[in-house]
Amino acid sequence: MTDTAKNLVEVKNLKKYFSINTGFFKSKQLKAVDDVSFSIKKGETLGLVGESGCGKTTVGRTLMQLYKPTAGSIVYDGKQIKTPSDISEFRKKAAIVFQDPYSSLNPRMTVSDIIGEPLDIHKAYENKQERRERILSLMQKVGLNSEHASRYAHEFSGGQRQRIGIARALAIRPEFVVCDEPVSALDVSIQAQVINMFDELQNDMDLTYLFIAHDILVVRHISDRIAVMYLGKLVEVADADEIYEHPLHPYTRSLMSSVPYPDPKIARENKRIVLSGDIPSPLNAPSGCPFRTRCPHAAEICAQSMPSLSEAATGHAVACHRLKEIS
Repeated sequence: MTDTAKNLVEVKNLKKYFSINTGFFKSKQLKAVDDVSFSIKKGETLGLVGESGCGKTTVGRTLMQLYKPTAGSIVYDGKQIKTPSDISEFRKKAAIVFQDPYSSLNPRMTVSDIIGEPLDIHKAYENKQERRERILSLMQKVGLNSEHASRYAHEFSGGQRQRIGIARALAIRPEFVVCDEPVSALDVSIQAQVINMFDELQNDMDLTYLFIAHDILVVRHISDRIAVMYLGKLVEVADADEIYEHPLHPYTRSLMSSVPYPDPKIARENKRIVLSGDIPSPLNAPSGCPFRTRCPHAAEICAQSMPSLSEAATGHAVACHRLKEIS
């Protein structure tokens, strides 16, 4: 991927609120995604990382139009996605790999039918022979044997099921793939194989990824850039190596300090930044900066307004009022 590559995906001021019933005919807005903006260049992998419940998955699903955005715009290849026909065209070029390979596959369908379903929906073949050849080719790409085609999902391990899910996502030959925590439900020994496969598929098929995960090491391995999310908002975006070696936001620093090191000497020298308190509920998010209730550097200004995500250095954006004082 070159620096001159154009933006394939642009998300601007994206919001997704859910109306939650709080009893006695009252409801409250849960701000799962609150004013998030980012772009992904063609051929790039953007890693989206943060604690459970921060809104990562909602970003991916809203981007794929599985949830209707509350506000904001999604631009794909220069065209804003608004109308049902826009969404239909977009879904011929974009796909999603879900987190749980156990619940995302239909237990009543054979592997062949699971992978072939997108081909059927989009009428992407001339005859049954072409359909079968496409399915077998996809199975080979993800490391499955042709004899697996007539079997059912429950007959496979978690890693194999996720490969079936990946083959299904690639069936329509997409340009853009949202990977929603695709390895978090797998054994550590299988995770590396699947991550390496994503890398190979990206090179072979010229894919662009939004890779969502809570494991910073997994994200660093596969991503060109990393965006850090906290309570519905982006707090830091930079190149993968830059954010790993020079985290600037207090939340990102805490995340990085928790990364385990295989070298005992380095592990002993590494000072863990332990955050006080629990992550607040998005139903009752703090005013101003959402991280201020757990931030050791919080000041009065942090409660008054949300800091904008602005460049602290070239290609390194941070949302923090007190960045100059703490860096």
